[in-house]
Amino acid sequence: MTNSQPLFGKTALITGASRNLGAVTALTLAAHGASVVVHYQKSVEAAQAVADAAAAYGSPAYLVKGDLADSKAVRGMVENALEQLGRPIDILVNNAGPFNADPFALLAEAEWDRVLNVNLKAAYLTTQLVVPGMRANGWGRIINVSAGSAYIRNHGIYGLAKNALITLTEALALELGPEITVNAVAPGQIAESGPDISAIDPTFVDRAIAHSPGGRLPTRQEVANLISWLCSPMADMITGETIPVDAGWRFNRF
Repeated sequence: MTNSQPLFGKTALITGASRNLGAVTALTLAAHGASVVVHYQKSVEAAQAVADAAAAYGSPAYLVKGDLADSKAVRGMVENALEQLGRPIDILVNNAGPFNADPFALLAEAEWDRVLNVNLKAAYLTTQLVVPGMRANGWGRIINVSAGSAYIRNHGIYGLAKNALITLTEALALELGPEITVNAVAPGQIAESGPDISAIDPTFVDRAIAHSPGGRLPTRQEVANLISWLCSPMADMITGETIPVDAGWRFNRF
């Protein structure tokens, strides 16, 4: 372990890591010394590009595929990761989480299941599967990616799932300590994903910036830096916390 690579010798599984925040998180953990497992659902090409870039930092990188809405696929993903690594997973980042903001009165039951299964149930199952190895090693870090949507009440099933993930984080922290810390990050609207939300609500980005004391949107790299820091020795005494990364966007005002 060095100051520049505080996670050297550690292994990390990042779900939803072929693109966006998951990809940046995988690369950041790799830059800090971890050997990463890049989970993807559809694009093996995108996932391989992330793994190749991660391996360039000096530690091996691997790919695992799976639809995390399917419990069997979740179990297969973890088994595949453990087989490739040949040792326990030290760091788990539960990042995968599809968005849906349909009104509950119109929400299809299949979407309820999909969003809750990937955002919440997969996090519980994946955690359950990696915990024995972490306990055996006497060390583990679990980071759940919540969202600013957890703090508002008009983002439908996604907001419900991300709020529940905060409660799960707190419960797991109580259950798994002291060997394992469990924390969450809750990004507000991320700058690079502005076009995605603008396709749903063209005014959202401007309103978010105007409402934020920080005066801009957070970047993927800023969120990934926090995730990496929570995995480092500097965060040994932080557990059960959800840290917003939103420049104060969530605060109510009159």
